[in-house]
Amino acid sequence: MLQTAVQVDTGRYSQCIEASKRIRWDIDKDVIRGGQFDFSKNFLPDGLSNVHQLDFLSEDEQRLISQIQGRTYANMFGLVERFINAKILEVSREHWLSDQTALEALVRFSDEELKHQELFRRIDRLIADGMPPGYSFLAQPNDVGSFVLSKSTWAVLALTCHIELVTLAHYKHSIEPNDHVSALYKDVFLYHWQEESQHAILDELEWSHENGKLTAEQRDHAVDDLIELVGAVDRVLQAQAEADTQYFLTICGRSFSPEAADKIKTVVFQAYRWQFIISGVEQPRFVELLGGMITEAQGHRINEALAPFLR
Repeated sequence: MLQTAVQVDTGRYSQCIEASKRIRWDIDKDVIRGGQFDFSKNFLPDGLSNVHQLDFLSEDEQRLISQIQGRTYANMFGLVERFINAKILEVSREHWLSDQTALEALVRFSDEELKHQELFRRIDRLIADGMPPGYSFLAQPNDVGSFVLSKSTWAVLALTCHIELVTLAHYKHSIEPNDHVSALYKDVFLYHWQEESQHAILDELEWSHENGKLTAEQRDHAVDDLIELVGAVDRVLQAQAEADTQYFLTICGRSFSPEAADKIKTVVFQAYRWQFIISGVEQPRFVELLGGMITEAQGHRINEALAPFLR
């Protein structure tokens, strides 16, 4: 039986609009300001990069891995924001001829996501200026986006909400309090965090709205889609961890034993899994939201799928 659709919470959409207007920023005037990345400092803090686990590396080598990871971290957000924006434009259709406050909030969301994509393209070019050639970000945004958008809207919005909550948690708990991170890198994620704070609220509203439209059978299928999407993210991360490790081994200036090289690849992959999967599924707000939408059996399916990652 079809559930009653969730009512539009105009007040929360309106709050997001007010915040969007208040903190609106410009890439050049507010974020980059003619600056450069400080390659004498880390990009990602140790709590995200896990470089402290590679105690056989020198301090300079650990810093280099944090910078390579930092470049990939930024590119990953540029990647996911391609399909996030497409989905937000799609779900905004529901508000075209109804709640115009909700529509404005989502249009602003889309505009900000387009700006974030440009920001991360700029960041990659700036980092490339200070790194040797040879780095490659493997995943193609349009290909990944096409695959993600082939899945149910409920699953895509679940993944989107998960990603936005990851963004907020990483900045507040790892990047903001760290004094050993390049100032420009820190500023990039400060400004990104400011706008993503509204996006996380809008994700929650749209995901809840979509959930209210589904039959039990449709939601069960959507849970399978979500599991498949998480698996696809993991494959992207695994391939990129291998590419980033090879890049590090090529440019670091010395050779490593096969065992040491494997250890580096393992730590980098585990760091990426933590950054983009585990830290999200452990966020209390995400757990609360997801748990309120699914059955116990569906929760068990999800936990079984996540078990290899958590180990």
